[in-house]
Amino acid sequence: MVRLIFLLLFSFSGAIYAQNMDNNKLQEIINQNADTISGVTGYWKFIYQKTPMICITDTTNNRMRIITPITSSDTLDKELLLDAMTANFHSALDVKYAISNEILWSVYVHPLKELTNEQVVSALSQLYYATKNFGTTFSSTEFIFGGKNTQKQSTEKKQKEKILKF
Repeated sequence: MVRLIFLLLFSFSGAIYAQNMDNNKLQEIINQNADTISGVTGYWKFIYQKTPMICITDTTNNRMRIITPITSSDTLDKELLLDAMTANFHSALDVKYAISNEILWSVYVHPLKELTNEQVVSALSQLYYATKNFGTTFSSTEFIFGGKNTQKQSTEKKQKEKILKF
């Protein structure tokens, strides 16, 4: 019986702490952190630390994503793509590198309702760093984690400068 009570309490604890994020709260957080913002509810374009970003929500399916373009995908060689995929495992943390419509993006995807204010702020920062560090450390923070050969960084920095002229 004690076990059943504990199980019931534990299973309802998630409901007690649910954030119930919605488009209005999300827009408020973006407004507080972005340099500029435009768009309509559920689709915002904004600038965060001189980096263009887009936030798209789908309330029907409880999803949201924030994305930022990095470069045209046809400028990427096989080694750079492999480095990006490795970073998705090691150093990109909560954001990922992805390709859509011939553009390489840094992407953050999360269920909308369960999203916290802190996660949104962290996502913006991680997207910024993942974009800034693409081609060098591939890190989504200012810190560098394992999985990267540091001897290649100077060569990759030159590649990044060439690529980011997009």
